[in-house]
Amino acid sequence: MKPFLLLASRAEDTAAEDEYAAYLRYGGLAPAQLRRIRLEAAPLPELKLSDYSGVIVGGSPFTSSDPDEQKSAVQHRVEGELSGLLDRLVAADFPFLGACYGVGTLGTHQGAVIDRTFGEPLGGVEIELTEAGLADPLLRGMPRRFTAFTGHKEACTSLPAHAVLLATSKACPVQMFRIKENLYATQFHPELDVEGLVTRIDIYRHAGYFPPESAEELMEKARQFTVTEPTNILKNFVAKYGS
Repeated sequence: MKPFLLLASRAEDTAAEDEYAAYLRYGGLAPAQLRRIRLEAAPLPELKLSDYSGVIVGGSPFTSSDPDEQKSAVQHRVEGELSGLLDRLVAADFPFLGACYGVGTLGTHQGAVIDRTFGEPLGGVEIELTEAGLADPLLRGMPRRFTAFTGHKEACTSLPAHAVLLATSKACPVQMFRIKENLYATQFHPELDVEGLVTRIDIYRHAGYFPPESAEELMEKARQFTVTEPTNILKNFVAKYGS
């Protein structure tokens, strides 16, 4: 099988390693089957798409919809590199799965409205699949409703006409969508289990997602959820595109 490529941008080593381990675990991948590039650390090297089975973009501290003057030089570089890569991925309908930051990157690239209207605090959310979602191979075997972990400042307010809405929720209308046949983005985190969310709450307690003093309470609330279904998306992505 050709390896998958994980494009990460978490500057904190603990968060970056935890994320990578989660994609390995729930994708059923060995380290040799998932190459990781940390975009925040260095420019994206030249990529030959035929070397990979698919591309995954993990979560990020970057907020795509922030005004340009508020973005760091690193964020501007990463956004430019991802936009250029998406030009190629979309043109080729190349397998792509963007988790959380994928909505901001793929959505922006495709003309979606991305803003802060439907941001969600860290925690568990009930996701509901659309009819298109129930029929999509990446969501095969999943129930119409399931719990997933979210936590994001921005979200998709409206999709372009050519996008297919796959999942929604009461507080955030676009939780998952597809472009063409093989490019996907989720607003929720398919790689996050309870302990993974607890780890991120601890790491990001001073990142502005929530009041720092509420971290312990958020960790306790996270442990009260049962989140088992979203990781099937990773398993299905690897099964469908691994070659």
